[in-house]
Amino acid sequence: VQLQASGGGLVQAGGSLRLSCAVSGRTLERYSVGWFRQRPGNEREFVAASSWRMSTASYADSASGRFTISRESAKNTVYLQMNSLNPEDTAVYYCAGSSSTGSTLKYGRGYNSWGQGTQVTVSS
Repeated sequence: VQLQASGGGLVQAGGSLRLSCAVSGRTLERYSVGWFRQRPGNEREFVAASSWRMSTASYADSASGRFTISRESAKNTVYLQMNSLNPEDTAVYYCAGSSSTGSTLKYGRGYNSWGQGTQVTVSS
């Protein structure tokens, strides 16, 4: 299984970006995908996850209300729509895949496949 993250870039504060995570080697059926980020000088942190079970979504407090995770099975792709971006959102964003569901998706150890990162830079 391979995951390919894309869609990062430079945006002004208050702007929006949509990240994409293309999955190859399997379908999204019974497959959860999460987004994590690593801000400069910080550890990797959970952002959002889309669980295959009942298609539920979960978000970090920092993302709730601003970010939306969604999946498009026909394209085998999971998206992260990010609105109202602020400079604190500047980070390398990673997508990851898992067969798990539930609270384990909030932790990196819950995933066994990772994509390369995509840089998001928000200017003030």
